[in-house]
Amino acid sequence: MTPLGQIAVIGGGSWATALAKLLMGNCDRLVWYIRRADRIEDFIKYRHNPVYLSDVSFDVHRIDFYSDINEVCERADTLVIAIPSPYFKAEADKITTDISGKNIVSAVKGIVSDENLIVTDYFKKNFGCLDENLLVIGGPCHAEEVALARLSYLTIGCHDVEKSRLFASMLAGKKMKTIISTDVEGIEYAAVLKNVYAIAGGIVSGLKAGDNFMAMLVSNAIREMGRFVDKIAPMPDRDICRSAYLGDLLVTAYSRFSRNHNLGSLIGKGYSVKAAMLDMEQVAEGYYGTKCIYELNREEMVEMPILNAVYDILYRGIPARRAIDTITDTFT
Repeated sequence: MTPLGQIAVIGGGSWATALAKLLMGNCDRLVWYIRRADRIEDFIKYRHNPVYLSDVSFDVHRIDFYSDINEVCERADTLVIAIPSPYFKAEADKITTDISGKNIVSAVKGIVSDENLIVTDYFKKNFGCLDENLLVIGGPCHAEEVALARLSYLTIGCHDVEKSRLFASMLAGKKMKTIISTDVEGIEYAAVLKNVYAIAGGIVSGLKAGDNFMAMLVSNAIREMGRFVDKIAPMPDRDICRSAYLGDLLVTAYSRFSRNHNLGSLIGKGYSVKAAMLDMEQVAEGYYGTKCIYELNREEMVEMPILNAVYDILYRGIPARRAIDTITDTFT
């Protein structure tokens, strides 16, 4: 048993698999919810996730798998939520167990579609969870590189500093360094926005606009992110250049592992948004995050030309080059 009790992973994708591997390095046993029973059977048989990060092996004798989310919620004290944001609500709404006293760790890095709520706010609103029991995982960390045991850094945010320290120790290892923070809401909103800006970066790459312009896009994107996060979740000592914000933006905007960058790149090369989405093997969460942040900003009224340009491309059918041309004179 860990200092945070029995830990469970909720989700069967690449990020859930990477986090489970980290947790297995520090936990005697792990509880794991994967929606499809047939995938669980294959996982146990082959000792790896049959669909995602299949090169990563597991000691399945130390894992209790379930395809019933309520069984997991009843057994575990700490729930690590690693479901892509477009599917989060459908899974969370299956929960009928009282989880108001559980520790909830959001590794979603997205916003709840149709609700325009960050995940921790959703748990507070719908399940009565307490601020001091809500944690978030942020920072520049692709699941694929975690699986390859490349040196990586994660930020764990919680209003209870000791709780974030305890959970950080559950993820830490030789190739995984951890940082703690109290900026739960800022980390969550930044994680949504970096996906939006990664789509913009991909579009610029697909348009072959060049490295000089890409640098201008990203440097202006971090300032745009800072303006929005400071308005919607004020915090006096936030440093937007720390790894949970700028670092996550950089790795998502540039990396070949970034689904959002790859979606944007296809659009920049001339694919329609629909065709680009169909060509993607995994979910590009920035597509949904763009709409949510755009709608939130109708009330916040923050100056966000890059967000607006991405929204115009994704949801209004404005040609990529024309939309990007409208923001070039806003850069400083």
